[in-house]
Amino acid sequence: MAGAVNKEVSYEDLKALLEKRQNLFLVDVRSQGEVDKGQIPGSVHIPVDTVEAAFAMQPEEFKAKYGVTKPLMDAPELVFHCQMGKRGGMATSKAQELGYVNARNYAGGYKEWSEREGK
Repeated sequence: MAGAVNKEVSYEDLKALLEKRQNLFLVDVRSQGEVDKGQIPGSVHIPVDTVEAAFAMQPEEFKAKYGVTKPLMDAPELVFHCQMGKRGGMATSKAQELGYVNARNYAGGYKEWSEREGK
């Protein structure tokens, strides 16, 4: 995949994207129990084992299930994250396989986010 976007996002990158907000689609792939302990503001919870099915849904079905508009295949800022990076990376790969060319992983995950944000 020559010319693919850098597949990882740093804390600083994510912080900047959250401030601009216009195009960011942030997906939290952790378990419900992890999400209940805290999440990055504005993230959509889609557990890692359902990412493939979710992103293969028709847009109407996706909106009905998750309450947000399904990102387009070429969405510029589609970012996945988990607790520490591994599941986020798996979800990013699944999304790329489905054709989401700009999908990226916030490798620091919620662990780094909550430490840096003092939560």
